[in-house]
Amino acid sequence: MDKKASAVLFAFLAALLYAINIPLSKLLLKSTEPVFMAAFLYLGAGLGMTFHVLRQKNNNEAYLTKTDLPYTIAMIVLDIIAPICLMTGLKSANAANASLLSNFEIAATAVIALLLFKELITRKMWLAILLITLSSILLSFEGAESLRFSRGSVYIIIACICWGFENNCTKMLSSKSAAQIVMLKGIFSGTGSFVVACVIRETMPALSSIACAMILGFVSYGLSIFFYVRAQNQLGAAKTSAFYAVAPFIGAIFSFVLLREKLSGTYIPAFLIMAAGTLLVVSDTFLIKHTHMHTHTIVHTHDGSTHEHTIVHEHSHIHLLSKEKQHTHTHV
Repeated sequence: MDKKASAVLFAFLAALLYAINIPLSKLLLKSTEPVFMAAFLYLGAGLGMTFHVLRQKNNNEAYLTKTDLPYTIAMIVLDIIAPICLMTGLKSANAANASLLSNFEIAATAVIALLLFKELITRKMWLAILLITLSSILLSFEGAESLRFSRGSVYIIIACICWGFENNCTKMLSSKSAAQIVMLKGIFSGTGSFVVACVIRETMPALSSIACAMILGFVSYGLSIFFYVRAQNQLGAAKTSAFYAVAPFIGAIFSFVLLREKLSGTYIPAFLIMAAGTLLVVSDTFLIKHTHMHTHTIVHTHDGSTHEHTIVHEHSHIHLLSKEKQHTHTHV
């Protein structure tokens, strides 16, 4: 499997593992308060990845340096704010609705990637994001009440915006060790949330609840972020985030199975629109358009003298990246 295909697989795995977070967290919030929940989710991710880093001492991955410090600090701070907002919102919000609202992260990541980090977003990619957004609107519409933003929904939207910024900060570090990034995010962000929980005097949960939250954190945050960072290194922040389009469906299905929450009547048409958007993202990833500038010299004779004319023209073609055909080259 080539690097692009592996990156797409990593992106889908990241979305799948993250999708189970919301319905399972909704269950655990019955016995654990929101900020402690955020803390133990991230601590579980960080501690799990610490063991992986210790076992992989002799690998060839690059590690973070002092020059990466600004993005690392921003990443950690945003990862303190975002999960606290998500868990606070999830405490009062419907789990299926919370899963769907997580699509705001796609739009936030793409716009921030364009405006602040100058990441190229193609017309096809914008169309994909438009379709994904339209699908999210259809899935979120359940009558007149759905037009009103609840307190829980506002917290979830704030979390998505924070993760939009955080995704782009992580992109700046994505060439470095993914396991080390997850370890730092988990331990420092989890510790930060733990301090906040103590300051606001939340009740410490039972050991069994702590263990469940940490295991869920390792799977839904640790492994998910690990795969996400690996995917970002090849696809970029906007494209990797767009693959999260599958997460709302998985989250809604898990909510239905575990929490007996009903799927809306618009689920099937929204699914088809979302699938179309996802296919556009995949095609935008694998079909790369190259533009060439060619120079041709034409020699001809008239009036007994010979002249040379140089003609420059431009043409484009599509490369389908596959195991046999993938290559790197520069055109001037």
